Amino acid sequence: MFLPTTTKEVEARGWYELDVIIFTGDAYIDHPAFGAAVIGRILEAEGYKVAIVPQPNWRDDLRDFKKLGKPRLFFAVTAGAMDSMVNHYTANLRLRSNDAYTAGGKAGFRPDRTIDTYTQILKKLYPHTPVVVGGIEASLRRLTHYDYWSDKLQSSILETSGADLLVYGMGDKPIREVAKAMRNGFNMKLLRGLRQVGFIADKEYVERLYNGKTIVLNSYEECLKDKAKFGKNFTEIETLSNMMECNTTLIEQCGDRYVVITPPHETLTTEELDHSFDLPYERAPHPRYKGKGDIPAWEMIKHSINIHRGCFGGCSFCTISAHQGKFINSRSERSILEEVKRLTAMPDFKGYISDIGAPSANMYRMRGKDEALCRRCKRPSCLHPKLCPNMNNDHRPLLDLYRKIREVKGIKKAFIGSGIRYDLFDDSPYFETVVKYHTSGRLKVAPEHTEERVLKLMRKPSFSMFEDMNRRFQQICRREELKYQLIPYFISSHPGCEERDMRALADKVLGKLHFNLEQVQDLTPTPMTLSSVMFYTGTNPYTGEEVYVARSQDDKRRQKSYFFGGTLPQEQRHNTKAPHGRGEQRRGEQKRENNKYKKIRR
Repeated sequence: MFLPTTTKEVEARGWYELDVIIFTGDAYIDHPAFGAAVIGRILEAEGYKVAIVPQPNWRDDLRDFKKLGKPRLFFAVTAGAMDSMVNHYTANLRLRSNDAYTAGGKAGFRPDRTIDTYTQILKKLYPHTPVVVGGIEASLRRLTHYDYWSDKLQSSILETSGADLLVYGMGDKPIREVAKAMRNGFNMKLLRGLRQVGFIADKEYVERLYNGKTIVLNSYEECLKDKAKFGKNFTEIETLSNMMECNTTLIEQCGDRYVVITPPHETLTTEELDHSFDLPYERAPHPRYKGKGDIPAWEMIKHSINIHRGCFGGCSFCTISAHQGKFINSRSERSILEEVKRLTAMPDFKGYISDIGAPSANMYRMRGKDEALCRRCKRPSCLHPKLCPNMNNDHRPLLDLYRKIREVKGIKKAFIGSGIRYDLFDDSPYFETVVKYHTSGRLKVAPEHTEERVLKLMRKPSFSMFEDMNRRFQQICRREELKYQLIPYFISSHPGCEERDMRALADKVLGKLHFNLEQVQDLTPTPMTLSSVMFYTGTNPYTGEEVYVARSQDDKRRQKSYFFGGTLPQEQRHNTKAPHGRGEQRRGEQKRENNKYKKIRR
């Protein structure tokens, strides 16, 4: 059974009271790739009565927020699988016309700053019921952060939303502890003792916390006055989030109150991760979406397998390590192969797995050779500036897994759709195996740039490594008579990247290597990334060196135009108007919504 989403579905289970009600900005898809479903199933497995309200209407009489009443324990709120502002706007701040996490791909089914809006509504309707926020939006905005869409620093989402508690990172373990702490009623003393949570406290409370296991960050007000202090905060936060063992509590003042972030849990064990993936998901969208069109995000992943969490690449622009962690948390072969068998039983499965992947395709079961060294390490990346000599980058466990998946009855082909880290390659036949047996015809890799000084700021490997891999790819394809393509991804307008760098990129990629680029990405500075800090401050917070930043939309468009072999014509450079028609209508709706949001905040 799906988790209930309506009063009728709750009554069908014979329930008269709910323990937890989850509000999410995504459509409800009961699958381990969607956070709200995972949290719901974990709580259900612990014996709690859980319901999900997907994409509630926040514009009408708020009936979606009232229909299930108030839960016995707490409301849980998430924006969904993406930060709502990234979901809504392109890098040049234009309103997107679609939403991959909504039936029919339609836009407009969630508000800007979803967590703020949902939480404020719930606190107004049910002021005495706790609200716990989590997911990527809450996680990346848990402390003072640069918000690209308003072009200013914003305080913790705990402050702006009014939430009682925040769970950051992957919530599998902390959500159980939160529910247990609230089993007999809201007890803030118990909640403040948990790991991997955030909350607002007063001066008296934080003064009792001051000890060798606390770091007091620069206050929100200090960061507003001094960009260097904001950069200093980031280096402290990133360093702690990339440690294998962290027992440090972070404290950040905002006005006369304090945001307190407790230390994270250690990485889940394989058994704990298997538990999350083995729960009884329906592996499908809720029937409520029947006849409303496909959900693009579901269509993309429904025949894929996620084999691990985490990424130790540490790329400057990526949020994965800040949310999932740097250390790899791999599923067991047993759990993965059982999911493969469940895939083969799906009525629309034709024998092709679209992706055996993860944040990075080839980090399965990789960890330090000597974990005692890892426990003392503070590096944000195990790959930059070069592969850590303590990293065990043995691809044999992954090759064994690929072979066993290929041998499952009903599997014709299992593709690798996730990006491959070519700076991890060892002497094994991994790359050749992927090209021969696991490529659909197009193999994705992400060199991101060609120029060394830009790559250094991105924490990416030298472009020469991509050129070596490209040569190997062409050799394998010629030998095996495969008409395959290598698809490289590049980023424009990253801090440190000037027009001359984009011109050099175009000369190398389009000219020398003869690639025809189909997909390009203009950097979107997302919260809690090194790239966003450099974008806002104009400096590298670790070194203090000044960094060039392409800030204006004209500068950003000119940089992106080099992907297509030249600069924009003069008459196009200043054509910044949004498209007419529906886009203009939605922009007007968004403006009214933003004005309403400002009134609520006042």
